[in-house]
Amino acid sequence: MNESRPLSSDPQNDPSQPNGRLAMWRNRASLRTGRSFDLGKMNLPQLWMAYLTYPTILLYFALIVLTTTLCLRAHPPLMHVLIPVALVVAIYPITWYAIHRFILHGQWLYRNPLTAGLWKRIHFDHHQDPHLLDVLFGSPLNTIPTIAIIVTPLGYAVGGWPGAWAAIATGLAMTCVYEFFHCIQHLAYKPRSRWVARMKALHLLHHFHDEDGNYGITNYFPDRLFGSFYEDARSRPRSAHVFNLGYTVERAARFPWVMRQTGAPPRDRPEGAKPGSARPAA
Repeated sequence: MNESRPLSSDPQNDPSQPNGRLAMWRNRASLRTGRSFDLGKMNLPQLWMAYLTYPTILLYFALIVLTTTLCLRAHPPLMHVLIPVALVVAIYPITWYAIHRFILHGQWLYRNPLTAGLWKRIHFDHHQDPHLLDVLFGSPLNTIPTIAIIVTPLGYAVGGWPGAWAAIATGLAMTCVYEFFHCIQHLAYKPRSRWVARMKALHLLHHFHDEDGNYGITNYFPDRLFGSFYEDARSRPRSAHVFNLGYTVERAARFPWVMRQTGAPPRDRPEGAKPGSARPAA
């Protein structure tokens, strides 16, 4: 059965019970205990609460409203808005694929003391412990400039500043959608939708079987196009670097800056997992 599987049978946390939703909102702070926002220990209603109140997401929402307002106040021709929107939607999957594969999974950022901390924050920490919500979202100091640098020239070339604002708003909206589905992929929840369930299964292979493939989040067409797509765990052997992205203890001894910021050597399995027992939470 493709049904949701809440982690707790406590009626206080059951949104179908009287006062259940109110109690969950009041207890939202308890989601932060222990391992911060742990998607492996959350259900879907808890994710919605965390997502819709998370500061980074609220910042994205505010910027979407701001850039949309700036665009519409200029009263641009309709096509100066629609074309940048369509272009950003079209290029987003391939852009994300390129960033994910060649930058986030590259072996060069951790080799430089000036970029090691950036790599640690934007992706290494996520693979070391894939279910942490606050790590998964990333820092807006990294994401917002990246979005702006990529989409602003595109929108401006089509429709001047109104087109640029439309492109930025679309890039931010796409990021919000991607981030929500990314959360679903690490949530202790079995999606009812076959499409979402398949998307989740493919992404979990990236995190728990072989990191050198399935780089997409909601769209795996670029993986198919560039030969990095794989259907199931039988397609290829399990990678020894799926959790450390190749930043092994030996590499850490040579390039120690990520390890120094972490305060511990890189792990080859998530925190708390026994050797050979690392498995997805759902």
